[in-house]
Amino acid sequence: MSSNQRIYNFNAGPAALPLPVLETIQKEFLNFAGSGMSITEISHRSKWFDDVINDAVLRVKRILKLDDRYHVLFIQGGASMQFCMIPMNLLGSGDTADYVNTGTWSTKAIKEAQSQGKTITVVASSEDKNFSYIPKSINFDPKAVYAHITSNNTIKGTQWADFPDTGGVPLVADMSSDIFSRPFDVNKFGLIYAGTQKNMGPAGVCMVIIRDDLLARTPKDIPTMLRYTTFSESNSMYNTPPCFTIYTIQLVLKWLEETIGGLGKMAEINREKGELLYGFMDQSGFYKGTAEKDSRSLMNVTFRLPSEDLEKKFVAEATANGLGGLKGHRSVGGCRASIYNPTSLEAVTALVNFMKEFEKKNS
Repeated sequence: MSSNQRIYNFNAGPAALPLPVLETIQKEFLNFAGSGMSITEISHRSKWFDDVINDAVLRVKRILKLDDRYHVLFIQGGASMQFCMIPMNLLGSGDTADYVNTGTWSTKAIKEAQSQGKTITVVASSEDKNFSYIPKSINFDPKAVYAHITSNNTIKGTQWADFPDTGGVPLVADMSSDIFSRPFDVNKFGLIYAGTQKNMGPAGVCMVIIRDDLLARTPKDIPTMLRYTTFSESNSMYNTPPCFTIYTIQLVLKWLEETIGGLGKMAEINREKGELLYGFMDQSGFYKGTAEKDSRSLMNVTFRLPSEDLEKKFVAEATANGLGGLKGHRSVGGCRASIYNPTSLEAVTALVNFMKEFEKKNS
């Protein structure tokens, strides 16, 4: 592989970006919008950046069909910052919230809420089977302020196929790794948050979508930079935002709308990629998926080989053949192919072909 050749990127985050987006960034980098400056140099108070962030917000609202009750915010600190901001902003004295534990990131969110002394209830968990499935038949508390879920689990390779019925309690969801991958009914959700470095841009910001009723709960006696109202009242520009990241998100959203054709078409492509990869593994016997079939993620495909030595060999040979990022998370080992929106069917086909050849040589 030559030094300037792009590989097929299966990293879990920071992850692949659409090639047309990267090419636009390359083209505009030294002179953005005729400014004579790079996007990394212009003022965040300029009209140039106003156009960028306003267009990004409008595209989010169009793509997800958000009405005027919803605010789109860009907040630094990643999704991990939201683990503490959500209970800090939404739970007052005497309030409770429900949490569903489906893996590492849910566990961290629960821990952060508990560390503040907030009253929360873990109403369901899949820890009994090493987080290999999504719980069903959950009894949510009708008096809870919100019910928290992680829509897709990058480490364990599980995903909510259908969002739970909470009986009207607002859903709060960490959608870091599957935001914009499929259509869904946003009206169930009071708050959605997503670190951008998995399925919509580079690292550096967390997108938060919050509804008026939950935004109104923000107290005035918490630090300024931890209040949702600080960001909603300033169009996410109370202080200098991560301009380059927001610019890239805007380009990714434009690609999703204008090149792909929206969430419906994106979901079709993602299903085709998932069916190809899972279908091969199911008939193989050499590769074993770690998630139960009805809980499988279409974003993060986690699997094991017959031995750890073979897994190391698989990752090394795949890398040498231009297939990068296939090592599983350090906490669980194994292998993982992250097939987010920008990862093409061509890339997944190349991976499956490599897996077939590897199996022939090593089984």
